[in-house]
Amino acid sequence: MMNFSPLLKRFAEKAPLPVMMRALLQRELDATQLDRWFETVAQQQYTRKLLFSTLFELMTQVVLRQSGSIRAAWLEAEADVGVSLASVYNKLNGLEPSTSAALVSFAAQRSREVIDALPGAAVEVLAGLPVRVLDGNCLNGRQHRLKVTRASTAAPLPGKALVVFDPQRETIEAIVPCEDGHAQERSLLGQVGPLVGARQVWLADRNFCTEGFLGELEDRGAYSLIREHDHVRVKPLEAMRGQARPEGADSVVSEQWVQLKPRPDGREGVKLRRIRVELDAPTRHGESELYLLSTVPESVADAPTLARLYRQRWTIERAFLHLTVQLRCEVNTLSYPPAALFALACAMVVFNVLGVVKAALRAAHGAEIQAKLSSHAMSNHMRSSALSLDEIVEPEDWEVFNGLSALVMAQWLLEQARLVPLKRYAKARPRKTAPKPVAKRAHDPKKPHVSLAKLLAKKAGKAP
Repeated sequence: MMNFSPLLKRFAEKAPLPVMMRALLQRELDATQLDRWFETVAQQQYTRKLLFSTLFELMTQVVLRQSGSIRAAWLEAEADVGVSLASVYNKLNGLEPSTSAALVSFAAQRSREVIDALPGAAVEVLAGLPVRVLDGNCLNGRQHRLKVTRASTAAPLPGKALVVFDPQRETIEAIVPCEDGHAQERSLLGQVGPLVGARQVWLADRNFCTEGFLGELEDRGAYSLIREHDHVRVKPLEAMRGQARPEGADSVVSEQWVQLKPRPDGREGVKLRRIRVELDAPTRHGESELYLLSTVPESVADAPTLARLYRQRWTIERAFLHLTVQLRCEVNTLSYPPAALFALACAMVVFNVLGVVKAALRAAHGAEIQAKLSSHAMSNHMRSSALSLDEIVEPEDWEVFNGLSALVMAQWLLEQARLVPLKRYAKARPRKTAPKPVAKRAHDPKKPHVSLAKLLAKKAGKAP
């Protein structure tokens, strides 16, 4: 039984969800632990007066939308930060991208430990095999703040990242950051290899379909499920077979075995299942057929199952949307690539913490509860309550969560999740109404404005 202060106990009873979020941040990334970790991963940067934990706290306020900018967050905590705003920006602009990548991996491991300690929180996706989704995320153009960008109207891109998503736990497991916003995503694939684990199934779009990456996945004992790219040449080993339309599906699926050309070292080319998905309706790009390459054994999953799984890879797009809309991973005022990538990393850390909260809710109320809850409503409540928690609850009161084992933390989260008022975060029910015809709008350049009061009065049959 944890010994809470009366004030924290009261908050936990009345606002369980925000307290869960704040407690997880305390356990996973408390200041002392974070600064100690930074000293082990930083290669060039070192600490004088500004601690890495302080930098993380300032950025977390920005990505949680508690503060509109780093400057606003610094003004609120100037006395505690102890250094000038220029020093804060200098530290941000000098952060190594490798540090941001390591931060995501470190926090993801801490989140994964707690999720795995929660009963039934991780959702099985494919026959007990761990699934990973790989995709790229290019950061949007920044304001023309830097002098080197002012001579052109072109939007300055501060970088991009390859992102590894875990759909079982709905967390971001790792990133491969790159400061060059024009870099081709395939050029970063060489850094993905060390992130691959045995028996994992890797899903990716055709942009990542290269002979080298398919071969590396096989060498590391992992499986592939990647959309075929036109530049990859395969040798058919048989004709298409097994044409089938799964019940309720909008496509016909068939497959054949194929083989890649021999590898540069003389070894035999990778043998793959080539799955053809014939769509009833073309995609938004006008494509009526999709071809997938996979090494997942037929004994593990048939072709329709793999086709359905690939077409569900958009779950990572939902994660990107959450990072951009409900959190703030794009900070327009941060133009230097290291600072922009650090903002992205901090947003992913917060996203993973929110993933643990969702896992606790699944464990407490069943897996189906997640489809009924609004992430937007949850994020808004946690954001609005965060300031009160920081201002009213003493910092030392949160130290009760420091060093807690994953099992103890999971048990406490489960208790808290049972107290969450689910109706407060329920999604709005969609209206079951027939779509209304949209009238064609008339444009009169002589009348660019209209009085809304007159229009409403005319509709009601009253004189304006």
